[in-house]
Amino acid sequence: MKDSALGVENLEKYFPPAAAGWRALLHPGSRLTVPALRGISFEVKQGEVLALVGANGAGKSTLLRIFTTLLLPTRGHAEVCGFDVARDPAKVRRQIGYHTGADACFYARLSARENLNLFAGLNNLSQEEASLRIEELTELFALRDLLDRQVRTLSTGNIHRIGLARAMLHRPRVLLLDEPTRSLDPLAAAEFRRFLLHTIVGELGTTVIFASHTLAEVEQLANRVAVLDRGLLLGCDTPKGLRASVGADTLEQSLENLTHRAAQEAR
Repeated sequence: MKDSALGVENLEKYFPPAAAGWRALLHPGSRLTVPALRGISFEVKQGEVLALVGANGAGKSTLLRIFTTLLLPTRGHAEVCGFDVARDPAKVRRQIGYHTGADACFYARLSARENLNLFAGLNNLSQEEASLRIEELTELFALRDLLDRQVRTLSTGNIHRIGLARAMLHRPRVLLLDEPTRSLDPLAAAEFRRFLLHTIVGELGTTVIFASHTLAEVEQLANRVAVLDRGLLLGCDTPKGLRASVGADTLEQSLENLTHRAAQEAR
């Protein structure tokens, strides 16, 4: 995986069963019985856009959180820009930006500029570096009219733009997105996709891996699609390649066929 931006090899993640009260005291070492990821392997090239698709509980968010070092794998390996997530978490975090559509994580009564300065400091940027970087991102992301407004006064779409700017403050080589258009209206979602494709990927050449339930978004943005089902990797190919592999006319049909085939094989 040395020449890849991201890669996983035989990656597995298991969670302990829920336990509370006296059960937790009596069985502190209970077996890991809830599989989230089961022996998956793939690589993502520099500058590539990979989409993660699958039903709720398929393992998409778990995989992204392993890449962010928020979770550690149970078995197997995961690397970001050549750094192992378990052995070199600090180096991994310098390579990545992370943005999720579920939670903006801003201080609502601070301005967008104050929030960005705060997060720049958390990313070890000096005040001078932070000011220069925020100015660059202001021009790049068209944030001039938003910077000095309190975050609580901004629309959801604009908060997402600020969130992307925050994720890009330290010039990450890899951008991780978990359902980035989840809470956006159709117009804001379309603008977000256009911005991501033309600015983040086209101009900056950033490697992107994102989870999405919107298949039109996947076809518009992704070079390749990784299909997950109950922790298993069913396929990883271009949208066209996935359709051809199962003889489907649409990406939706190909995903249904792959999932159905996996269910049949599991019996």
